[in-house]
Amino acid sequence: MKYYPRILQKKMEDAIKPGKVLLLYGSRRVGKTELLKQIEKNFRGTVQMMNGEDYDTVRLLEERSVANYRRLFSSTELLILDEAHQVPDIGRKLKLMVDEKPDLCVIASGSSAFQLLNQTMEPLAGRCRHFPMFPLSQGELSVHETLLETTRNLEDRLIFGSYPEITSIEDIHERRRYLTDLTHSFLFKDVLSHEGVRNSSKVTDLLRLVAFQTGKEVSNEELGRQLGLSRNTVEKYLAMLSSVYLIFKLTGFSRNLRKEISRNNKWYFYDNGVKNVLTGNFQPLALRTDYGELWENYLLSERIKKSSYNEDGCRFFFWRTYDQQEIDVIESGGELLKAFEIKWKAKKTRMPAAWLEAYPDAGWQVITRENYLEWIR
Repeated sequence: MKYYPRILQKKMEDAIKPGKVLLLYGSRRVGKTELLKQIEKNFRGTVQMMNGEDYDTVRLLEERSVANYRRLFSSTELLILDEAHQVPDIGRKLKLMVDEKPDLCVIASGSSAFQLLNQTMEPLAGRCRHFPMFPLSQGELSVHETLLETTRNLEDRLIFGSYPEITSIEDIHERRRYLTDLTHSFLFKDVLSHEGVRNSSKVTDLLRLVAFQTGKEVSNEELGRQLGLSRNTVEKYLAMLSSVYLIFKLTGFSRNLRKEISRNNKWYFYDNGVKNVLTGNFQPLALRTDYGELWENYLLSERIKKSSYNEDGCRFFFWRTYDQQEIDVIESGGELLKAFEIKWKAKKTRMPAAWLEAYPDAGWQVITRENYLEWIR
């Protein structure tokens, strides 16, 4: 499989400092382990790499004592612990390691941000940095592509997504099989095994429902009615699906103007291929009616990757008024507001009058196939 240099690699290598813990998290098969191997290869010092899914690793780390960790890591400068969330009480164990061996730096990874952060947030407060990782971004893919190849590969990205292994699979049936296995891996290993899940079929049904309503406003009450679940249960399940980096949401933007709608959410997938598994549709764009939805999902996920890797602190919303004036994406960074309308087919699009009146200083841009690369790279 071709290796694509990851944007996070240099950022994480620069962040390696004694007494610090770097938390790397993202969905399964986004390339976390390969990234850790690259960091291990480049580190000029003593490295020890362990895996939390390995029984021997769990057994070695089980005794949470100064003596045990000094013995294990006496000459180690960098500890890399893959799938760290599988190690019981990992947060307090990592705290003890860096407290008692101040020249040690730890990189801990996990496929469930919920589990990893839940275990480490309090014990490691002030000691850690967070690095979310996603499927390949266009910025990373462009290293191995010409502009012509990027243009030709666009339809593939909208249908099959950009998980690293997908880029090396030529056969369409093999691609579908890979993505189906990947989605089941998400569901059964990361979500349905969670102790808070009481009805596995309902979680799967909820995710499929979200897939068919990608980019549309939905309320948790309505989702609950369709599935026979309470609003609180729907919220809990959506939070878990977000924590394993399957889906993300946009909330309605409002600064308390009476005509702005802000109650409902729009849901999107971090990868188009996973969304298409859930809808069961891998047809070419020419045979589909949802190409606009696929385009919006793809661009939003790419923009969020870019924002996360740049650590620019931007937040993303949609905007709509009760009289049906709307904008696809509102980007808020500090005092700056930018509004973006996403169009598959280029055509004249006017800024909504209500938005212009309420936010005259906000930026405005229409994103099309002609200018999208500037927006996401």
